[in-house]
Amino acid sequence: MVPQELNLDAFFTPWELLDVQAGLYGVPKRERRTDELLEMVGLTDKAHALARTLSGGMRRRLMMAKAMVHSPPVLVLDEPTAGVDVELRQHLWANVRALASSGTTVLLTTHYLEEAEELCEQIAIIDKGRVVAHDTTRALIGKVDEKRLTLTLTSPATSLPDHLAAMGMTLDPQGRIVFRYKPSRAQVGNALTAVAAAGLAIRDVSSEETDLEDIFLRLTGAGVQK
Repeated sequence: MVPQELNLDAFFTPWELLDVQAGLYGVPKRERRTDELLEMVGLTDKAHALARTLSGGMRRRLMMAKAMVHSPPVLVLDEPTAGVDVELRQHLWANVRALASSGTTVLLTTHYLEEAEELCEQIAIIDKGRVVAHDTTRALIGKVDEKRLTLTLTSPATSLPDHLAAMGMTLDPQGRIVFRYKPSRAQVGNALTAVAAAGLAIRDVSSEETDLEDIFLRLTGAGVQK
């Protein structure tokens, strides 16, 4: 278990903390993976520095290593990247992927939906203490048949021709055309042809897929469509 709060002994070194933790779990000295775990979380060069001198991100990585000293079959991570910077988040994600690849089952609790979508093969969404969805990540995202196409014009539009509005297109505050559509029913090519036929020159096109945030908002009623 890797808790959200940091709870390390400030006067031990990372090497000592892992070695003591392994001893508490009854791991024989010859089977301890102290150096291996420090290398895994990128703390080899800090192995003999006092824990109180480590940065917050380093301490969080050390917490993960501490939970792995007895090679648990299941590792529970509670908000492992809360309050960390982008670089450290990517490093922790890499560690989680490596653990999963080695056969460890990782149970992750997080409010970062991007993190859950990136790392998890299966996802359970809990709202007010109730499980409102549980499925594979791919299956959950596939439940919403919707995409968004944003067309940036050579000159921002101030109004939209009626036939484009009838197709479901709208204008955003930047004068771009936004087309929300269901891939199972609409053809993007028809939309682009209609815009060109209206005499509007397209400079750039961007497409936004349905993501886990969309699913969460729909299932919990916590917001509106993006």
